[in-house]
Amino acid sequence: MAELAEKSLEITYILIGLQFLHTAYCAYKDTSNPVRFGTGLFWGLLGLTFLGGTYLPNKVTGALVIVIALLTLFKQVRIGTLPAHSEKEAEASAVKLKNRIFLPVMLMSVIALLMAQLLPDFSRVSISFGAIIATAAALIIMRAKPQSLLAENNRMTQQVSTSGILPQLLGALGAIFTAAGVGDVIAKMISGLVPADSRFFGVAAYVLGMVVFTMIMGNAFAAFTVITAGVGVPFVFALGANPIIAGALAMTAGYCGTLLTPMAANFNALPAALMDMKDPNGVIKAQAPVALIMIAIHIALMYFLAF
Repeated sequence: MAELAEKSLEITYILIGLQFLHTAYCAYKDTSNPVRFGTGLFWGLLGLTFLGGTYLPNKVTGALVIVIALLTLFKQVRIGTLPAHSEKEAEASAVKLKNRIFLPVMLMSVIALLMAQLLPDFSRVSISFGAIIATAAALIIMRAKPQSLLAENNRMTQQVSTSGILPQLLGALGAIFTAAGVGDVIAKMISGLVPADSRFFGVAAYVLGMVVFTMIMGNAFAAFTVITAGVGVPFVFALGANPIIAGALAMTAGYCGTLLTPMAANFNALPAALMDMKDPNGVIKAQAPVALIMIAIHIALMYFLAF
């Protein structure tokens, strides 16, 4: 089962890589895009890292990532001309489908959860199976042809643009920070401010550290390894906190930081761009009051439940 799950994971990466290669082809063909070569190269190299990541030497993959970053730095990646959707048709479709449009997303979540619980070996690919089944359900519900997936894949990938790979890069950066000993540096800084035997101040430092570092990194996964090593272990776990409860609350506390930062581009900047909002920080401003309340709640929950 474990071997089959590993092969399924590899197939998932291949499918994602093929999607990016299709976007690269569409971007290269778009003669209206003045940087179509750079845009096509960006998506093509990204697709190659997914297709051959298991087989390419680490240094080669690293070099590809550097080229991808340089293309973005020198503004060689741009959204091309995408087929326009009729607003009237979209509204008519929304009225016709109503809440059924949410069924594929809910189905994907349920399938992923059930697979993770019933088939632990497939937990890493449960979301992939859920996505495939949800895609088939969406085609049935909307009575669309499978060919439409290609056009919509290109549309969504280009609209999300470079922000789509930000979580991956930030997650990798968090692992690098941990390996470089950033957690130890943070622990030394916190030790001068937080009493070593104070549960409350330790919990507050853990929660607020997750929030602040997530705001800097733009990703709670990137912050978790660093802050847990630097703050959670010496100032919370060492005082007897249940690591499962405290760790879970620390992660969700990091999500409060996600609500407050433009670095979480795929959550905050992207919706503002897709909805043509006048204020690029409008999403963050709307979320801020909820985030601040949830931060206080997280401190209370960790203090009273984890010990």
